[in-house]
Amino acid sequence: MNLPVKKKILVVAESIDIEDSSGTKGRVALIKNLHKAGFEVLVYHYTRKEIQLPGITCIAIKEKRFSFLYYLSRLQRRLQHGFKINLSKYLEPVFGFSFTFFNDANSIAESLKSLKNFKLDLVLTLSKGASFRPHYAMLKLPKLHSKWMAYIHDPYPFHYYPDPYRWSEPGYKHKIDFFKKVSQKSRWAAFPSLLLQEWMQGYFSDFKGKSIVIPHQLVRGKIITQELPDYFDSNKFTLLHAGNLMGTRPPHALINAFRNFMVENPNAKTNSQLILLGQNSNYFQDLQKYKSEVEQLYVSDGYVEYEQVQLMQQNASVNIILESIAEISPFLPGKFPHCVAANKPILLLAPKKSEVRRLLGEDYPYYTEVDKEDSIQKIIEELYKRWEKDPNEHRLNRPDLVDYLSENQLKLKLNKILS
Repeated sequence: MNLPVKKKILVVAESIDIEDSSGTKGRVALIKNLHKAGFEVLVYHYTRKEIQLPGITCIAIKEKRFSFLYYLSRLQRRLQHGFKINLSKYLEPVFGFSFTFFNDANSIAESLKSLKNFKLDLVLTLSKGASFRPHYAMLKLPKLHSKWMAYIHDPYPFHYYPDPYRWSEPGYKHKIDFFKKVSQKSRWAAFPSLLLQEWMQGYFSDFKGKSIVIPHQLVRGKIITQELPDYFDSNKFTLLHAGNLMGTRPPHALINAFRNFMVENPNAKTNSQLILLGQNSNYFQDLQKYKSEVEQLYVSDGYVEYEQVQLMQQNASVNIILESIAEISPFLPGKFPHCVAANKPILLLAPKKSEVRRLLGEDYPYYTEVDKEDSIQKIIEELYKRWEKDPNEHRLNRPDLVDYLSENQLKLKLNKILS
């Protein structure tokens, strides 16, 4: 009996260090689920340190250190950090990108040219933030274009972001041209959300007909060895927001609603807590004031280690997804799979048109807009009564979402396009 031949996937990732960004956490989850789905996976990554993922061959790409671009990049960095001279605002309108970006992309491309004895079925490029270095590198490798799937985790460039994120960064016209080439040269494009796919197709029509949705992945079976921190009381009604409070994600209505909830429900004061984890410099002064006024509010001093956050999400009574005040939110937050895996109700604060609301359903009861203080308070009260009645029955119960985010669906989607 002949066993089916495993499809071979080369992943070109900007980073696989899960502690460096929320984006990398999502990319690593995708890589792990590719392996769990039965594909033979080889990872080339530009983390520039040795990192191995269980059962997967990972090769760290070395930076090209003897090139003209390398020396220009170090000169630019020295002037910027040592002498506070920012050349980017002068150079990027001309070139589109920094010298560091060009040298990094060249380093990735050169490394891939040396790849031997791995007959590819698919090349998947993964990035983070607003970088997309692996995608730029792939444009230099036309022999791989017929196998190339460009994974696009966010809108690009910032000039094409929805409000309130949109801004015209230096060199944005060059960046638009870069992504037009990505849309033309890639064989497939993958997006973590349907709304993001539609959003980007509105600007780059060549993505139409070649796009699929691969949501952020839920990795099952992971054992967490961390312990809950002292400030987390698992016996209390715990509302947890894990994630950076960006300038476009105001927490004021949420905190005010929580405070008003306790005023109107005095019995909740001793057994409730609101915990905000992550970077919060945009609202530091406001949060300090809130902390002095609301004893049941805990705000972390910046970043909290990944596994500890996941453990708190699993033990929270309610996980909060807080988005921007906007007309549309095409993003699928990286923490969405963790919230689904925790199987606790999600308090969704988002625009009416958002990817998370689309997935939860328009009739999902614990949704309102970010600035609707009264509505947030009512939802908190409803969730509290439900928790008070029986904490053990306080569940999300969405097996459809567990399946949607699983390696099984990932396998079906990729086998369909690779058959």
